[in-house]
Amino acid sequence: MLTIILFLVALLPLYYAFWINKWRNPNSKGVLPPGSMGFPVIGETLQLLIPSFSLDIHPFIRKRTQRYGPIFRSNLAGQSIVISTDPEFNRYILTQEGRLVEIWYLNTFSKIFSLEGESRTTAAGEIHKYMRGTFLTQFGLERLKEKLLPQIVNMVNETLYSWSTQEVIKVKHAVSTTICDFTAKIFCGYDARVSPDKLSECFTTFAEGLMSFPLNLPGTTYYQCLKNQQKAINILKKMVKERRTSAEKHVEDFLSTALNDMEKEKFLTDDFITTLLFGLLFASFETISTTMTLMLNLLSSHPSVLQDLMAEHESILQNKPLDSSIKWDEYKSMTFTHQVINETLRLGNVAPGLLRKAIKDVHYKGYTIPAGWTIMVATSIRHVNPEIYKNPLVFNPYRWKDLDSHIISKNFTPFGGGTRQCVGAEYSRVILAIFLHVLVTKYRWTIIKEGKIGRNPLLGFGDGVHMKFFEKQ
Repeated sequence: MLTIILFLVALLPLYYAFWINKWRNPNSKGVLPPGSMGFPVIGETLQLLIPSFSLDIHPFIRKRTQRYGPIFRSNLAGQSIVISTDPEFNRYILTQEGRLVEIWYLNTFSKIFSLEGESRTTAAGEIHKYMRGTFLTQFGLERLKEKLLPQIVNMVNETLYSWSTQEVIKVKHAVSTTICDFTAKIFCGYDARVSPDKLSECFTTFAEGLMSFPLNLPGTTYYQCLKNQQKAINILKKMVKERRTSAEKHVEDFLSTALNDMEKEKFLTDDFITTLLFGLLFASFETISTTMTLMLNLLSSHPSVLQDLMAEHESILQNKPLDSSIKWDEYKSMTFTHQVINETLRLGNVAPGLLRKAIKDVHYKGYTIPAGWTIMVATSIRHVNPEIYKNPLVFNPYRWKDLDSHIISKNFTPFGGGTRQCVGAEYSRVILAIFLHVLVTKYRWTIIKEGKIGRNPLLGFGDGVHMKFFEKQ
């Protein structure tokens, strides 16, 4: 028995060496892109989560691009991934949707793609087409002009007045809560003022732990993050069930539309609609709250920009009837405001890239990306390209006055592009513009505590940006 034990102990180093070698050299039918798979199981996740206190692209991408070239491989949280900053390859991948790659969805969505009698890509295409059409009904230009714009103006007025009555505001958290509650009301009739369930609290605490190390054990940040995610899903699931069994069928929102379509769209189930609502709400408030916080930070440290912004909005007030609400034409006329928003979105790079999943082996310039691997199209690196944007890390809204529209269309994609552009892009821009209009014409603010801006790789603000808001006298 002792001999057997000693033999097994002697084999352990060999087995460990074999396992390490297999991890570092994944199976492939061709040549993998250069790179490193990091440590077994955790890959290079820890390096990605190290915060970088700069508005530049996260060093994880910057350093590996310099070392391996514009296309490299890695492993993040147990998922094999290829990251690309190569514009030509990125364009190629985005044109291969449904052929070589598919949009990367949550695992919950992926299960639904295996619909009986249909291919995975066909099902995914049908689901995306339905999602986009339904969301456009909620966020489309006509709805924004006629219904949502007045609601957004009221929401912003109420929010800023409430902030002015408080001693200090933790900006990102406050904006997240407001936008989450507002969007939830639009999509599923959620009313934060009367509901016993605090939906926004679940979402904001979920977001705060999203980029922690993915160790799902009690006591860890990631474990608490998943608990809050489940709380939010349970709240939404209860709302879906209550609406489905309710006699009230006249409500015109996303939830009612989806429930009415359940008979003709077989992928629509209670669970799927719940997951869809969760993804939509998270995407809407996270982008807007991050951009808003960064914008207030930047304006506070650039008084000349703030002065020009105030001048534009004071001019709008002088040319409109007293106490009348902002109209669509006035929103579209906010030229400098849109330049400020564009510059903040460019520097913020809230979404560092687009994710796709290889459904077949992808061959490109001698490299092979195996089926099942994730591909990250790192489009955001174009936003800090010095050949396109002079002094790219400097906040300069005036640059947008002289940039060619063709260059902008190819090199500025904060909401994606083409048929995959986020359907909530204009909705986000309207909220940001109206917020600025009300803020600079009715209020002033001062920074109480400036959060340290960093990436991991999402943009964050340390322990938060704290501000005090005052009504103008």
